[in-house]
Amino acid sequence: MKTIRIGLIGTGVIAHQHMANYRSLPGVEVVAACDINQAKLEAFCDQYQIPVRLADYRQLLQRDDLDAIDVCLHNNLHAPISIAVMAAGINCYCEKPMAGAYTDALAMKEAAGHFGVKFHIQLGMLYGSQVSAAKTLIDRGRLGKLYHARSYGYRRRGRPYVDGYAEKEFNSAYWAGHGALYDMGVYHISQLLYLLGLPAVDRVSGSVYQELDMDDGRRRLSGFNVEELGVGLVHFAGGLTMDIIESWAIHGGEFPLSSIHGQEGGLQFTEASHGSGRQVLRYFSEIEGYPAESLLDVTAEDYRRSKIDPHHACYQNSQAHWVGVLRGEIEPINTPEIALQTMLISEGIFLSDQLKREISADEIPELSQSIAVREQTTDFGLLTYPPHPFF
Repeated sequence: MKTIRIGLIGTGVIAHQHMANYRSLPGVEVVAACDINQAKLEAFCDQYQIPVRLADYRQLLQRDDLDAIDVCLHNNLHAPISIAVMAAGINCYCEKPMAGAYTDALAMKEAAGHFGVKFHIQLGMLYGSQVSAAKTLIDRGRLGKLYHARSYGYRRRGRPYVDGYAEKEFNSAYWAGHGALYDMGVYHISQLLYLLGLPAVDRVSGSVYQELDMDDGRRRLSGFNVEELGVGLVHFAGGLTMDIIESWAIHGGEFPLSSIHGQEGGLQFTEASHGSGRQVLRYFSEIEGYPAESLLDVTAEDYRRSKIDPHHACYQNSQAHWVGVLRGEIEPINTPEIALQTMLISEGIFLSDQLKREISADEIPELSQSIAVREQTTDFGLLTYPPHPFF
């Protein structure tokens, strides 16, 4: 088995999740990490026994012993850093969302083709037993013609930093671009786009909100200027639709999980059973006119497949899939295209809210403006990044 050597840029909250997945995979070594915050870098590398510790990411790009670099930075740094990685001829794995704006995400996808490297976006909800089961049912025609989907994500009071979780930059449009739709909505929207077969977007409408009170001190420190609730409606070519609601904070009860509806059947995702870890997928249909609901034991089938499919492990999480791609064991899920279309829908919602009207898919690239970070002040000087389109 080929050992995959990874370099990591950024050692914040999400980097710990990436490390947990990498450490669970055989034959994977994170050999170098980079962060402009020296204290955070040292603590991270000490925790995970990472030998090479760099403050300047450009030094990481000069190494010739890496199979890939993993970019774990704030959203508006994804485009300049990822494109710099790809320009150095290194395969690139990037945290979600793809970027802070559609135009920046498009530049990233074009860069991958231009520089001829492998490129992957962390879309963590494309993997696992429920998604595998849903894709099997859809591909086998169990739902018939698909006509509607619902993308739901709920937090009762879970805004980053101001409600106690994660870093204040999540709440800053300068660093993050946007809020709930970029933080969590990207997972649910991308999952449905993948299962729906990536249909072409026709038009988008939506609204975003920041209405609930928060601690004044944390509001000031974070400069909170992003949405805590986003809602939208997407019309795809051929008549398929998808409604979206993504909440960081709302006075309301828990939403049902995402669902897909067809002429012959429907699917709804569920949470794992507490304690047992057992997962089921709800399948709705009719038997001789009688409404019927089946609970598919996806955990049991997942176990069986793990014993008979040599590549099953490559579809359990995003890092496992990426490593399988780097080893040449599997063909990659087209996460850059799925992530780019997720960006198109998300930015369509923001533009619709700003302009107070429905937005056509053709308008979104024309109206999208780069919000990528252009420079950063560091202890070793000013880091500058090239202007859009970066190459």
